[in-house]
Amino acid sequence: MKWARFLRGDNISYGIVENSGVIQQVSGDPFTAYSVTGVEYDLNEVKILAPVIPRMLYAAGPNYRGHVEGMANRRGSQPVYPIFPEPNFRSVHAIIGTEDNIVIPKDCSGTVQPEGQLGVVIGVDARNVKKDEALNYVFGYTIGNDISQRVWQGGDRTMFRGKNCDTFKPLGPWIVTDLNPNDFHITVRHNGEVWEDFYSKDQIWDTATWIEELSRYTTLHVGDVLWMGTQGADGDMFPGDVIEVEISDIGVLKNYVVAED
Repeated sequence: MKWARFLRGDNISYGIVENSGVIQQVSGDPFTAYSVTGVEYDLNEVKILAPVIPRMLYAAGPNYRGHVEGMANRRGSQPVYPIFPEPNFRSVHAIIGTEDNIVIPKDCSGTVQPEGQLGVVIGVDARNVKKDEALNYVFGYTIGNDISQRVWQGGDRTMFRGKNCDTFKPLGPWIVTDLNPNDFHITVRHNGEVWEDFYSKDQIWDTATWIEELSRYTTLHVGDVLWMGTQGADGDMFPGDVIEVEISDIGVLKNYVVAED
C-alpha cells in the first residue's frame, strides 16, 4: 500500500495512492486507525507533503563503504570505517516534501550537497527488539535526502548548521508498505545526470541490525524515521539546480535548490 499526506485547500489529510494516479482520502491516519471516505482526487489536484513528521529523525550516517571513502577523499585523509552502528539525529523542523525548495543560507559558501537515502518508518513502538523480529516493527519505506553544507559540517563543533538548516531534510513523496529493505535500487540525479547508483543490499549494516541497535538504548516510536545512509559523496549543488532521489518500488523525491532571499 502507498500512503501519502497531502494538502487540499486548507486541509491536510492522509490518502492511499492508487496506480492510476488517484489518491483516496481517508479519515484518520495509517499509524492508528482510519476509514476510507470515498473522496478521490487526481494527484495533480493536491499538494503532496512530507508523508510523516516524526518525533525523531535518526540518521545512520556512514553506512556504506563508498560514503566513508568519498568523504575521506574530500578531506584528503584515509578512510576510517565504522565498527558498530552509531546513529545521529536530524531536525524534524528541517523536513520538507517533494517539489519543495532547498534553500541555501546567505552566510554559507553558496553550495550544498545531497545524500539520497532509504527512509525506514517505524510502525510499532520498539524497545529491546531482536534482529530477527525487527522488521515486524516497520510500517513502510520512503525516501530521504540528507542535505549537507560541508564547510560547516567540517568546521563546526556540531552538525547543527551543516545538517539541520530549514529545508535541509526533504522526505517523501510517500510511504510504501510490504517491501524488502534489502532489495532497493537507489539513484541520485543532479540536473538529470546520474550522480549515484547503488543498492540497499550494500549497506554496512542492514535495517534489522539498526533497529536492534537503536532499540537497545532508546524507544523507537510509531512514526519515527531512520535514514539508512548513502553510497557516495556527491558534488556541489547551486541555486537553480534540481536534485532527484529515486528508489525502486517507492518513487521519486524531487527538489529545487534556491538561494535565500
